[in-house]
Amino acid sequence: MFFGTSYSQQVPGKEQSESILISNGTIHIGNGDLLENAFVGFDKGKINYVSTEQPDMDYEINIDAANKHIYPGFIALNTSLGLGEIDAVRATIDEDEIGDFLPHVRSIIAYNAESKVVETLRMNGVLLSQIAPNGGIISGSSSVVQLDAWNWEDAVIRYDQGIHLNWPSPYSRSGYSYYRGPSVIKKSDKYESNVEEIKNFFDSSKAYLNDPNPNPVSLPYKAMSSVFSGNATVFLHANNEKQITDGVKFLQDQKIKNIVVVGGTNSLEAGDFLADNNIKIALEQPHNLPSMEDEDVKSRFRLASQLINKGVTVAVDATGQMTRMNTRNLPFFAGSFAAYGVEKEKAVETITLNAAKVLGIEDNYGSIEVGKSATLFISHGDALDMRTNNLSHAYIDGREVSLETNQTKLWQRYKKKVEEEKKQ
Repeated sequence: MFFGTSYSQQVPGKEQSESILISNGTIHIGNGDLLENAFVGFDKGKINYVSTEQPDMDYEINIDAANKHIYPGFIALNTSLGLGEIDAVRATIDEDEIGDFLPHVRSIIAYNAESKVVETLRMNGVLLSQIAPNGGIISGSSSVVQLDAWNWEDAVIRYDQGIHLNWPSPYSRSGYSYYRGPSVIKKSDKYESNVEEIKNFFDSSKAYLNDPNPNPVSLPYKAMSSVFSGNATVFLHANNEKQITDGVKFLQDQKIKNIVVVGGTNSLEAGDFLADNNIKIALEQPHNLPSMEDEDVKSRFRLASQLINKGVTVAVDATGQMTRMNTRNLPFFAGSFAAYGVEKEKAVETITLNAAKVLGIEDNYGSIEVGKSATLFISHGDALDMRTNNLSHAYIDGREVSLETNQTKLWQRYKKKVEEEKKQ
């Protein structure tokens, strides 16, 4: 019993029962603004005070945050968090299904709130996440969760807020080899037919939904109703200019109201188009290798600032190698964008308010403002710098959450061992 208790998932935080005031800290609002030596108070899970002036009201708990930084909870986009645990063990992976058009497949059902990976995100300030499926042409629906829960029912913040459309590439590419030399890119022979296949599915879905008594019942077509009604967002996974422009124009022709581009590793040429059409982008994080042999290795680091300068609303997509484990590095992805041209508070905004706007939860999350959820954390230093991001407190909806992980337990264990050896 002791062994099982020692290595089990932490118990989720209790509902807030006492009002809390965090004093004298540097508040990063999340909307690009900064307040020095400021106060933030919250009660019953809601923020009720934000100012540089001492509040008149009394709070039951007062936390001195002098020389510390206060941030809104960071939001990870397009993750398979909780849908897999160990990449090398197929039985622990449940992030995709067989088939091409699967808008009815709900990723939230498979979300494991007790994944050991989840606790590693909280210690870096990542407190919310979009759980998204992979594979196929339409992968399925994603949902938004908070990262301190018993199960997926407790974790969910917004059910089925979008479907994920993987737009086909207009180009085909041969792989690099010693004999063939560098990769060769040419126009794909299947592009037009692949696009036509997507169009046929959308048209068939509309026809099905317009039928008052469809028979037989089609779950994929039925699941498209929230997309056409505007209640769900289409997350268009596309990387280059032609993919983005073709995909967005197609969705606009289908009268889709909410569109977000995901990925966009070569999206600079489409920047003006995105800005003119008010299309947000969840830009793939920069800690990935270039996709082309002659690509500037720093181009992905500069891309966020270049798109922001064009007027595009940019958030950060955590996708990459070992994506679940590396999602904990989300603040440092934003920090890398900041190092290459994005103003620091704008970099914070890419993983707070902009991410909340992408998910349609900005009315309650993404910034430290009166009336919003008390989902925030206190760091000893700059949260976008891995050298100084060291959390002392974190709250989700006012509940204080554990910052302990298996790694911190091991650190304490071996720290104690080293101290004992020094005494000998």
